[in-house]
Amino acid sequence: MRASQLAERGRGSAWPVAGGLVTTAVLVAAVLAAGPAAAMVIPVPGGVPAGGPRAAPAAQLAAGAAVGAPQAGVPVVDARGGELVNASTGARLWGKDVTRARPMGSITKVMTALVVLRAGDLNRRIMVTRSAIRYVHRDGASSAGLIAGDVLTARQLLEAMLLPSGCDAAYLLATSYGPGRRVFVAKMNATARALGLTSTYFTSFDGMPYPTEHSTYSSPADLIRIGEQTMRYRLFRRIVAQRRYRLAATADHHRYVWHTTNHLIGSYRGALGIKTGDTIAAGNCLLFAAARDDRTLIGVVLHVDPNSNFAATFAAARHLLTWGFHRN
Repeated sequence: MRASQLAERGRGSAWPVAGGLVTTAVLVAAVLAAGPAAAMVIPVPGGVPAGGPRAAPAAQLAAGAAVGAPQAGVPVVDARGGELVNASTGARLWGKDVTRARPMGSITKVMTALVVLRAGDLNRRIMVTRSAIRYVHRDGASSAGLIAGDVLTARQLLEAMLLPSGCDAAYLLATSYGPGRRVFVAKMNATARALGLTSTYFTSFDGMPYPTEHSTYSSPADLIRIGEQTMRYRLFRRIVAQRRYRLAATADHHRYVWHTTNHLIGSYRGALGIKTGDTIAAGNCLLFAAARDDRTLIGVVLHVDPNSNFAATFAAARHLLTWGFHRN
């Protein structure tokens, strides 16, 4: 399929958001007859890519894909991969190695949320276990600061997972909704297959580099698809649009205040969400969406400068969004 054909994704269902009704593009699953620069993972029966989850993306995850000379009027973004899509029409506005699989860190949690939201039962009560606390402390994972013995609902744990990127909350959701974390990860991969995501595979429920830095991966095009699907849920949109969430203490749990890791919220006009991600191999990553007037854009940048404390990542997203909104 040619790049011009890939750029148009068709029209689909709607995201109702504050200020109006935004049409979300439904991606058309396609098999690319592209060259090595656009190589993608080809799944085999059972959902494990050829060569297994560790070996499959080796060629795709090589550092720094070749980039051609910039075209006039096209933004130059210092990211190894990315995409910007007009969610109202499905048109690709910008892209870089859009089908190349790369690790994406905690953007993984968007799929975790999608599996939970599809399952429902969000008033389910889940106790914070000592094993969840040990998990984040042992691996140096990002934490929502959950306290063992507290009882929270699945809805509250989604807040704890998506705003401060709490791996402790992701651990508890995966354990409860598998049931068991291994079963839950299998559900994540089954959901990816059902969505036609051919460059995506999960070995963890939170994006932590387990068992390797490259064993959980996705492509810009697939991450846009995951983002679009998850943004259809009103609860998800509400959570990721917040700068902070305060949970008052009750007899069941302590008081918590969770702040978003997405600094576009509150600093970029029209920002809607949705999720940051980073590991050593992934660099700094951001899946983002914003709406202005009658236009909604959704985009992703992968492996921006890992030493910038996300400053370069948010700058890249702002640059792409501003350019996209000013296109005729």
